[in-house]
Amino acid sequence: MIPHLKQIKVLLPLIGFIFIKSQAVAAALPVIELKIGKTAIQAEVASTPSSQQLGLMYRKELATNAGMLFIFNEKAGHCFWMKNTLIPLSIAFLEDDGKIINIEEMLPQTEENHCPIRPTRFALEMNSEWFSNRKFMPGMVVNGLPKF
Repeated sequence: MIPHLKQIKVLLPLIGFIFIKSQAVAAALPVIELKIGKTAIQAEVASTPSSQQLGLMYRKELATNAGMLFIFNEKAGHCFWMKNTLIPLSIAFLEDDGKIINIEEMLPQTEENHCPIRPTRFALEMNSEWFSNRKFMPGMVVNGLPKF
């Protein structure tokens, strides 16, 4: 028998289970409608540590006006990276009132940190260049965020 083949046979079902579980977590997230001006966004809500850790990892596509809203319990410098994320994304960091603080472009499968310029509790991920293609920039407001 090839060395470590037994361990590989044991690990394969576990790896498959983790992948299926991660897809199930993504599918089970609630969706809310947000708006910037007249543009509607269907945003999955990542508000638990496990859903925030998974984020949009392993996805092969994201619908045009779909995204993911990250909601943290406390304002902080919550930074994001793109490890295991297959599609390029844009991220907007938001004030509690929905005002965009800053927007960052993120390349797939990189470990560069993308951070807000000041503490925040909201971040909205969309397809790459989604914000710039619509001329949405810092200072504009995302409506529909939960109130704290």
